[in-house]
Amino acid sequence: MRIITSRSSGPILATAALGLAMFGALVSAPFAQAPVHLNPMIETLARGEVAFGVSNEDMSLQNARALATADLDWVYIDYEHAPMNFETLQLFLLGMVDKAEAVRKGSPQPNVAPLARFAPYAREGSEWVVKQGLDQGLMGIIFNSVGTAEQARRNVSAMRYPQPRGSARREPMGLRGSGPDNALWFWGVPMPEYKEHADLWPLNPAGDLIAIMMIETAEGLQNVNEIAAVPGVGGFYIGPSDLSNSLGVSPDSAETEAAIQTVLDACLAHNVPCGISAGAADMPQRVEAGFRILGGGGVAGGLTVPIDAAIRAGRAAAAAR
Repeated sequence: MRIITSRSSGPILATAALGLAMFGALVSAPFAQAPVHLNPMIETLARGEVAFGVSNEDMSLQNARALATADLDWVYIDYEHAPMNFETLQLFLLGMVDKAEAVRKGSPQPNVAPLARFAPYAREGSEWVVKQGLDQGLMGIIFNSVGTAEQARRNVSAMRYPQPRGSARREPMGLRGSGPDNALWFWGVPMPEYKEHADLWPLNPAGDLIAIMMIETAEGLQNVNEIAAVPGVGGFYIGPSDLSNSLGVSPDSAETEAAIQTVLDACLAHNVPCGISAGAADMPQRVEAGFRILGGGGVAGGLTVPIDAAIRAGRAAAAAR
């Protein structure tokens, strides 16, 4: 390349350098610091903060896009009561892919982590639905009616790949088979990187999958400390309605609230994030009590005014702590 010089080349070069610097600043300005975790819910929990989300039964592309850009950390697809359909799950996850957010972050991390709660209870075993869900791209599973530590361990094993020989984290033994082609597309990473991240946090500090056990039976309440001690359990979520039914009392009874406190105490003792759903009026006290996974309710077609108010109230309370 021929270089042209003159007495005025100094100012020209200085102007060009300044222009390049300004261009570089403009290009880099929208990018935030790259996140540590691909799962934004885990990114939040690992910082010791509160993760907010909603449940969902609307699997449309429009709703997926609305939720992907909402002020949430997670959304769980409720397949316990809605028909399980892995084709609609795949479509919903594709709708949650937000390239603009990836460009802003400089990372394939989505804005909102997709989780699912499936129909089988823990006592029935749910290995096959766990495999199907994770292979579509889910970043976490919420397990229904976990009553014993052995059930929790079985759930953890279903989410893990078998670990390499000599690994310090071989147990609980992984049972998941390999075939996550759709997950690679949603996560935006190649297979070797996916295998590094597709393990359970906090058992693996670098893991980006989360296993959440629902405590909603008298049996689960009785065994809550043993369940919390199972390696790979990433959080609890309390189901007050089913829990009160199991106890034979009303959801708004003092006994139900005492049971909720028992679960929260076990979570705090074992450093396991504890979750529950709450409205705007209850969010501040749940945050103050120590809940770190908080749901604003069920959505269909984006956030409703009451659910948006609940999330806002929770975030304000968490920021004020």
